[in-house]
Amino acid sequence: MVLQFIKETFFFFMTMIGTLGNISVSVDYFFRLLEGVKKKPIHLILIHLAFTNILILLTKGFRKTVAAFGLRNFLDDIGCKIIVYLERMARGLSICTSSLLTVVQAIIISPRASGWRRLRPKSAWHILPFFSFFWILNGLISVNLIHSTTNTRLNISHFRGDESNCYFMLPSQKIKWIFLPLMVLRDAVFQGAMGGASGYMVFLLYKHHQHVLYLQNSKLLYRTPPELRAAQSVLLLMMCFVFFYWTDCAFSFFLSLSLEEYSLMVNIHEFLTLGYAIFSPFVLIHRDGLLAEQWETLKQCVSHLSDQ
Repeated sequence: MVLQFIKETFFFFMTMIGTLGNISVSVDYFFRLLEGVKKKPIHLILIHLAFTNILILLTKGFRKTVAAFGLRNFLDDIGCKIIVYLERMARGLSICTSSLLTVVQAIIISPRASGWRRLRPKSAWHILPFFSFFWILNGLISVNLIHSTTNTRLNISHFRGDESNCYFMLPSQKIKWIFLPLMVLRDAVFQGAMGGASGYMVFLLYKHHQHVLYLQNSKLLYRTPPELRAAQSVLLLMMCFVFFYWTDCAFSFFLSLSLEEYSLMVNIHEFLTLGYAIFSPFVLIHRDGLLAEQWETLKQCVSHLSDQ
């Protein structure tokens, strides 16, 4: 009972912390877009990534938290279909958006003489067609879950469930070999683009570091451009994504092959599926100093109200 209570409290606390962190990031970058002075494509992508993370936390994290507190069968058949469908789609959106963020940031910091510079978005709103494509793509890839998800366990040999009593009918071989290759292809393409863009940024940042060392030896003053500081934040974010994604895959593979049920491994795996959505906003908050900016804004608002 004590371990169950610890698990309940931990999932609830981490879900709330992650949701608040993503809301903080999305609100901050949304107001930056409204200001008009710093309308950057990166800000719009980060808003979409934060929204995707919130969707993951509200569908998967909240569902597991409520179920862990003992509220069973709180979703009807339609509710199970919607929640599970959105959860799977949000996972795909997270991969696609993270890849787009890395590619766009690599294009932004590319040298002026580079051919990649021509692909640089001229406006933040030029990113919107990519979001539409991501939603359509992941919506189609996840559509099989609408048919295979139910809240009624008809035959235990054909269904597998989770703590919230949503059950998943094992797909037929035909359906499996249609949607599974599409999911693998999507992950491979977008993670390949993410890896290539990250490697390119590492190369550019290394060249910049060598340039800074040369200027320091020459006793010349040089300040790092904000684009390169943003690239460092994006790289740290991608390292966070890669860690949680592949660790999650490793645990999933181990649990699928294991004949025994390891409760500790299952709990760790459940946390890993939420890890990127929970920690990614705090990477941005730490690197970009968002809390400091929001604190200054809050103090200015309070000061303005007190003067009235």
